[in-house]
This record gives sequence, C-alpha cells and structure tokens, in this order.
Amino acid sequence: MIAALFPGQGSQEIGMGKALYEGSRAAREALDRAEVTLPGLLRLMWEGPEEELKLTANQQPALLAVGYAAFEAYREAGGPPPDFAAGHSLGEWTAHVAAGTLSLEDGLRLVRKRGEYMQEAVPVGAGAMAAVLKVPAQTLQELIAGITGVEVANYNSPEQTVISGTAEGVAQAAEVLKGHKARVIPLPVSAPFHSSLMRPARDRLHADLFQVEMHSPRFPVYSNVLAQPETRPALIRELLLEQITHAVRWVEILQHLKQKGAKTYLEFGSGKVLTGLVGRTLDGVEARSLTNPREIAEHLAVVR
Repeated sequence: MIAALFPGQGSQEIGMGKALYEGSRAAREALDRAEVTLPGLLRLMWEGPEEELKLTANQQPALLAVGYAAFEAYREAGGPPPDFAAGHSLGEWTAHVAAGTLSLEDGLRLVRKRGEYMQEAVPVGAGAMAAVLKVPAQTLQELIAGITGVEVANYNSPEQTVISGTAEGVAQAAEVLKGHKARVIPLPVSAPFHSSLMRPARDRLHADLFQVEMHSPRFPVYSNVLAQPETRPALIRELLLEQITHAVRWVEILQHLKQKGAKTYLEFGSGKVLTGLVGRTLDGVEARSLTNPREIAEHLAVVR
C-alpha cells in the first residue's frame, strides 16, 4: 500500500519545481494554473530572492503548487494512486488538493491568506519556535507543563519535538530542557506556528474557507489534529481550521499508516524532510522523495 506525503514550511528552495515544469506536461499545466492564480509565483520560486520566498504568505502557496505538480507528474507517468495521503502542516492542504477535496486555485488562494493571517497574528519577535532533540515527547511535555506561553507544536519523530509560543516562554522552556540534557535548536521562523497564539489567524480564515466548495477526497487524507483520516467535507473544513492552533501529530500519523498496511511512502514536492522523518520513525518500510521527473521515473522503473 502507498502513502503519499506532502511537506510543509521549510522545504522550499530557489529553483523548486523547475525540473517538473520542463519535464512533465501535467506538472507544467499545474504550475501554469498556479501562475494564473497567483501571478509572479513561478518567478519567485525559480529566481527568488530567497528572503521573499521564505515569507510565510509566499512559501505556503509555492509548496502547495510544487507538491501538487509533482503528484500530477507521477500520475501522468503511470504511478498508481495512493491508498492514503498525509501532509505535514501546510502539506495537509496540498494533500487535499491532490485528492480533489479542493481545487488547485481555491487551495492556493486559501493558503496565501492562511500565510498572511498567521504572519499578522503575532508581532514579529514576540513569538518563537525551537526543535528539541534527545528528550522523549512525554518527558518534554512533563518538563514544560508549568511554563506559561509554550506548547508542543510538532511531534516530528520519536527523537524530535518542536515547541512554540511566546519568545519568553520558549526561552524559559529551552533552559529547563537543556538542564535535562536536551539539545534545543531555535528555528528561523517568523511566527509561533501551531500554538494558541495563532487563534486570530484561525478565526480570520474561517470565513474564507467556508466560501469555497469542498468534495469528498478520492483517497483518505490524514488530519494533523486527529492523526486519523477524515473524508467528510464538513469535518475537513473544521479540522483545517483547528490545525492552525493545534500540534502536528506526525509520529502518530506515520505509525497509523504503517498499521493500516502502508509499505511505500512517497514524498511529493520540494526537499526530503518527510522522507527523513519516515526513516527515523518507522522500520521495514520504503520512503522516497519525488521532486523531479527523473526521480519519478526511477521509482516507477523499480516497482513495475
């Protein structure tokens, strides 16, 4: 069984999607549609500047466009449809576009607004995030339980958990965690994502999300909030909103996918972040990143 995975913020890079555009008709059509929807997006993806691409309101639609284009190139090349799909944070939106829950155009417009609202929810410098290594998630939760202004944002792998919140709260938590031999790495992000501080963004996105048409996905898409698949459009809307303020339960999603029988994990889009997380979380499975036509062809040549 196949699980399609779609990455979130941090996987962007200058030149993303150009090989797909040049080597796949289906990917080119998808990226042309993205450019019509958000003019200037392709130039930014291919030429930068990098600092502009890193802006939350830009990298979210860029990652969605490239993830969807890679998936379309895979399907055009004869890749079998996935049995399941999951996306890390923003990637959950890409998964729903790939599954037909949302149109590409609606998805792009919504994540552009999502990025703008998330950036505007907290003044620059007031929030922070940090990756914590070498401390089990349960222990981390216990250590930060009494600290105001810090929450778990991402359960990325058994050895990596991300915290988010106010700059003061994250700094205090970092000192406590370092005292218990944890490695704490501040993340270069512009806002404290997946924390309760993002509530204004969630509330603003509500009206936008409820104005677009949504369908039942063609294959089950996992919710970051539930760590379970959801196929009912009405609940998918609510979960996409709740995702903004809730932790990404990636470890549980991967474990559940394996329990369901997924043996092959294909990461579509830019980078190899999720491929690495699969390798650090699951044993006895195959994980591959498919970022260009060559990688897609190599994978399909092996499985045919």
